Amino acid sequence: MKRNATAVWNGTGKEGKGHLTTQSTVLDKTQYSFGSRFENGVGTNPEELIAAAHSGCFTMKLSFNLSGAGYTPEELQTKCEITFEDGKITRSHLTLSAKVPNIGEQEFADLVKDAEKNCPISQLLNTEISVDYQLN
Repeated sequence: MKRNATAVWNGTGKEGKGHLTTQSTVLDKTQYSFGSRFENGVGTNPEELIAAAHSGCFTMKLSFNLSGAGYTPEELQTKCEITFEDGKITRSHLTLSAKVPNIGEQEFADLVKDAEKNCPISQLLNTEISVDYQLN
């Protein structure tokens, strides 16, 4: 399986602007700029997209882990906060709220830890990764 996205940029780093398009066209010429990355401008930015990818990947991996252990989650909600400092991503912090009937705390913690370490995006990122969670 291969997926792709395309970035187009026009102009200088600070005054220029660009847009992103994904293969699925969920993003279709979605704007990004210096303002949307380093200030509060309209549009997306690479760090926001990494946060979306990491929260989605982790949550899906955890769902597979739970199903494999015989549990059906009612809901898994994960927020990812990416920290960007001194020109590099230094941290990805996941905050999970989970509703999973009949699971013990330790078993759940073990499945969360596995998802944290083994989702493909976690394996891709070369940064500190942490997870906080609330069960039921």
